[in-house]
Amino acid sequence: MKAVVQRVGSASVSVSGESVAAIGRGFLVLAGFGGHDNEDTLAWMARKIVSLRIFEDDTGRMTLPMSAVGGRILVVSQFTLYGDCRKGARPSFDKSAPPEVARGLYDRFVELLEAEAPGKIESGVFQEKMDVSLVNDGPVTLVIEKE
Repeated sequence: MKAVVQRVGSASVSVSGESVAAIGRGFLVLAGFGGHDNEDTLAWMARKIVSLRIFEDDTGRMTLPMSAVGGRILVVSQFTLYGDCRKGARPSFDKSAPPEVARGLYDRFVELLEAEAPGKIESGVFQEKMDVSLVNDGPVTLVIEKE
């Protein structure tokens, strides 16, 4: 599994011009699933993301977890995180989980985040063309992988 975690002041997702999810301060998580991901992978990633201490304290150091600032999480499925661009001009997605597998992984990942995180989890719409808007806070962007 791969995740891009962006610390945001706000983020939202719309489909066909209609808003489907929005958060204020927190994390926008772009989540991609590989063919070998399983429950352990998803649980590890959910714990890792929720426990990140990347919000600034009074001294300006990144020491605070999301729970200390009342942050929320918006998760968006992003199979293109597994795009391999090493050969040619068109990415290969051979290592990405097929849609019928990835949907179950995505749904379970959202459930695990809900169990770990202090607030409600917002979610994009799996396998839809989405418009994602965000205000990156910092900017702070992390790439987390668990193979």
